[in-house]
Amino acid sequence: MDIKRVALDAVNETIVMTVVHIDYKGQVAKRINEKMPLATVKGFRKGAVPKDLVEKQYGKAIKQEEVKKVVDLALERYVQSERLNLLGTPLAKVNENFNWDAEELVFEYEIGLVPSFEIDLDAKNDIVKYVVTADDKLIDGQVERIQKQFGNAIPQEVVVEGADLKGVFTNEAEGIGNTTSISLSVFKDKATADKFIGKKVGDVVTVNTKGLFEDDHQLMDYLKVGHDNVHGLAIDVDFTIEAITVSEPAELNQELFDKLFGEGNVASLEDLKAKIKEDAEAQFAQQADQKLLGDVTEFLIENTKFDLPAEFLKKWLQTVGEKKLSPEEAEVEYARSEKGLRFQLIEGKALAQSDIKITFEDLKTFTTKNIRHQMAQFGQTNPTDEEVQGIVARVLSNQEEVKRLSDQVVAEKLLEIFKEKANPTTKEVTYEEFIAASYGE
Repeated sequence: MDIKRVALDAVNETIVMTVVHIDYKGQVAKRINEKMPLATVKGFRKGAVPKDLVEKQYGKAIKQEEVKKVVDLALERYVQSERLNLLGTPLAKVNENFNWDAEELVFEYEIGLVPSFEIDLDAKNDIVKYVVTADDKLIDGQVERIQKQFGNAIPQEVVVEGADLKGVFTNEAEGIGNTTSISLSVFKDKATADKFIGKKVGDVVTVNTKGLFEDDHQLMDYLKVGHDNVHGLAIDVDFTIEAITVSEPAELNQELFDKLFGEGNVASLEDLKAKIKEDAEAQFAQQADQKLLGDVTEFLIENTKFDLPAEFLKKWLQTVGEKKLSPEEAEVEYARSEKGLRFQLIEGKALAQSDIKITFEDLKTFTTKNIRHQMAQFGQTNPTDEEVQGIVARVLSNQEEVKRLSDQVVAEKLLEIFKEKANPTTKEVTYEEFIAASYGE
């Protein structure tokens, strides 16, 4: 068999395989011999059919099957031996004039190659690494929420100043129908809150979403409106009241502190505020890291130029999956997935250029850290190593979990690279400022 590659451009090639009689004749002959005792032809007893008749009846199908086996195996070994870095899998080119009786059988396969490129992690950029601080307003607000959460909710007949409501926001035309709990104090204007005063369970109050809250993003929480739709949204929504309560704030005492943070860890309001600040800023740091990772990713995608075998991939997308795609559907799917594919390639290149490999020990260490953190959240602050490793072993026995955690380890490694090499500008902001920056406001 003769195999060669024909380059069409930097990312598209054709593998040409020429199969001759010697490549498959032995296996075809073997299959014919195996078939003879089982062959049935009218006029002959089973097992007594002449070989030439067996060949005539079954030979063509057997030849095609054996040639396909030979070609498939040779193609697989060729791709491995040539160390071809493919996108997708080889696609057989259709030859309407293919002749199975020819002396030489020529098969052609289209392949798409991973492009060759370099990424410049040191390139000049305007990426910002945010350090998010918890200011007094946020901390005081959290203290109030703790007192409210652990205080007594006293049912009311009618809505009064400072009441908390449970109910449903609806707007049928916009597909809004969300049950939520809300305090009158969250409305931006007192005039809006005043609409509820004196109302009872079952009453419906209509409000407009424009300027309903101090921050339009709160519509995402209370109405479950998507981020792309919240800015400038100006529609009427109905709020049907289901329950009315007022909160008697919990007393800030040692019993509450111990309940929240464990015995003796917080002993005063000052300690409480310090703990809130510490926990909030740890959470903000994670969010800031995710934004940094996203911003560097976007920068690299926009500034790392390389060609993809687009037309090949669109054809390949039509052949994979349980449901075969039409050319039009494949075009849509390619447009949807192209950016993700580009980042996967950039991600791999960034790790390779920095000589970083993900090992099982990395995965195990990352999983152990996550398990300990989760256990601490549920009050298990000092689990034994045996307990933790038992959970880690169970988690890592699940292939889906291994894939999910591996992706997180890769993201963590990339973040370390980006922090070191992308050289972002550090900027200290409040959480409100960070949210505004995150959504491009």
